Amino acid sequence: MKKFLLNKGFTAVVAVTLGIMSTGVSAAQIYWTDWTGSNQVSTGFQATGTITTGTSSIGVTYTNPQGIGFYNTGVGTDYWTGGSGATSPYTSTAVDNRPTGSDIIALQYAGSQTLQFSQTIANPVFAFVSLNGNGYAFNRDFNLLSLGGVDGNDCGYWGCGSATKVVVDLGGGNFEYQLNSNDVGGTEPHGALQFLGSFDSVTWRSASNEYWNGFTVGVQGTAAEVFPGNSVPEPGSLALLGLGLAGLRFGRKRKTA
Repeated sequence: MKKFLLNKGFTAVVAVTLGIMSTGVSAAQIYWTDWTGSNQVSTGFQATGTITTGTSSIGVTYTNPQGIGFYNTGVGTDYWTGGSGATSPYTSTAVDNRPTGSDIIALQYAGSQTLQFSQTIANPVFAFVSLNGNGYAFNRDFNLLSLGGVDGNDCGYWGCGSATKVVVDLGGGNFEYQLNSNDVGGTEPHGALQFLGSFDSVTWRSASNEYWNGFTVGVQGTAAEVFPGNSVPEPGSLALLGLGLAGLRFGRKRKTA
């Protein structure tokens, strides 16, 4: 398998292999998306699902103009395996439960994609499988919560591997927050990250045409449930924008879905 290494000339403010980030509270139950339907739209692929919390039903629409690798909606292989309870690659001091079933969207192409929620949601968690040879870049800070093979976690479905959070100074008071696989402890990062606050959409860009890396999304609840009364933050769109991650050398790996 080819190695994917950070370019030594890559400009970064901070490079952290992993700091398990605590939100300062006990682990919360996460309500994961139940992916159900899909449409082959003229501009690529669109999927629909539902997040069911204790009191709400939230519609989720995922749109990817480039298309995807494959899409599991409760049937097929469960790629969220590895450990149980606290030893899962997807649980942490902030996340009590891993994604359930085989629901996953597997990515294949570089480019932008969007998650849209029918209600404003709180503290979204982004779980990922096999971030090998790819990367994501965000324009807002995130907590890298957990990784397979790190801090006592079992490996994920495809194995172990760490990842690096890199904060890049873009100038003018703007920063970019990148998640890159780094080949430390293996080449197959599986894990979860979280954005704190209130959002109604999530947009990000995959950095390479790597087949395949997969994801799903969950929430702590709706903004009204988690931030009751006047403490609800202003709704906003979380734009997770990638600039190509020029400091990475990318390649392909082959897997059988």
